[in-house]
Amino acid sequence: MTDATADPAVEPFDVVDVIRTKRDGGRLEGGQIDWVIDAYTRGVVAEEQMAALAMAIFLRGMERPEIARWTSAMIDTGERMDFSALSKPTTDKHSTGGVGDKITLPLAPLVASFGVAVPQLSGRGLGHTGGTLDKLEAIPGWRAALTNDEMMAQLESVGAVICAAGSGLAPADKKLYALRDVTGTVEAIPLIASSIMSKKIAEGTAALTLDVKTGAGAFMKDEADARELARTMVELGTDAGTRTVALLTDMSAPLGRTAGNSLEVRESLEVLAGGGPADVVELTCALAREMLEAAGVHDADVAAALADGRAMDTWRAMISAQGGDVDAPLPVAQHVEEVRAAQDGVVTGLDAMGVGVAAWRLGAGRSRPGEAVQAAAGVEIAAHVGDTVRAGDVLARLHTDTPGRIARALEAIDGSWSLAAPGTAAPERRIVLDRIV
Repeated sequence: MTDATADPAVEPFDVVDVIRTKRDGGRLEGGQIDWVIDAYTRGVVAEEQMAALAMAIFLRGMERPEIARWTSAMIDTGERMDFSALSKPTTDKHSTGGVGDKITLPLAPLVASFGVAVPQLSGRGLGHTGGTLDKLEAIPGWRAALTNDEMMAQLESVGAVICAAGSGLAPADKKLYALRDVTGTVEAIPLIASSIMSKKIAEGTAALTLDVKTGAGAFMKDEADARELARTMVELGTDAGTRTVALLTDMSAPLGRTAGNSLEVRESLEVLAGGGPADVVELTCALAREMLEAAGVHDADVAAALADGRAMDTWRAMISAQGGDVDAPLPVAQHVEEVRAAQDGVVTGLDAMGVGVAAWRLGAGRSRPGEAVQAAAGVEIAAHVGDTVRAGDVLARLHTDTPGRIARALEAIDGSWSLAAPGTAAPERRIVLDRIV
């Protein structure tokens, strides 16, 4: 017997009419949006029809009420998590991704050390941007997949969870994202914003801090586009009743001095031990203050929590709770290739994209979903912006278990360092560019 709901004759709308409305610059009504998302999820709206609608949205845009309704409709295709049973407030962070962006690793335990629950649902890397779950899987025994009950118990006992999002959160987004990826519509700001926020709102956290990156190594390279994305996501969170703030941050150069999985875990441990690169510490602390303020913890001395070991204690508890061996040595690459300076000079620029692509080609990232990554692969930066080098000094070390990958990685990273005459003052780098509420 055929399900009557799959019969186009009984559907309340015609998808071609919906496409035409947006194609011609019109505003989609709430009922149209609810239906088209549901119908696409059910298979009533064909892939090519949704592709046409996505392109119309890319070209014509959406108004704030449309984006809010689109986001809500995607949430309604799946489950909503509920943390109200916890004895502590919840707060979360989302980053739009970049090169060397290991901030989640020290940030989640740092915030949790103040008695706040941090349900950090994270993803895997694709292309030049690394994935938080890939990084943590460099720790022997650590597991990304948790049941909802396991997550709740860990939030109550430890305070921090970094794990994979379940398939039940906004399943429409997973289907639509795959379509956008192959139809040239990934960059549509209304669709990016609703994709991110549908999952974050469905996650159920009371407060959300967004790290929206801009620059050469970011998804949004143009600052105006990044600012529009940040503003749109803040509006979506606010409209949904989630206290939301965004920091616009710099990704013109890599964050810290590593890009890769175990390399970034090692650097994160340095931060948790009270050291680490200044830019990573600065952004970790800036985001922690925003998250804690949103959760009702005011004037928190987050730097002290890094220095006195509280954040490290929470890290160890968090990793152990997910099966990780906190005392096991991290993987080390079988082959290391050095990149050396051809002349004396001051590093005035370091192309984040070149470093990210090199790390990807060394095996730290994947070119298609499901592809295996190398835990030890990546780029270790020896000369960052502001450093002075002499001819022959090491600029970077390329780490990989497969030496055959070195040549293409060298092609990607070649020319990434901008050198000026010795004594030249390097431009000052601002990590946090703006705060958007």
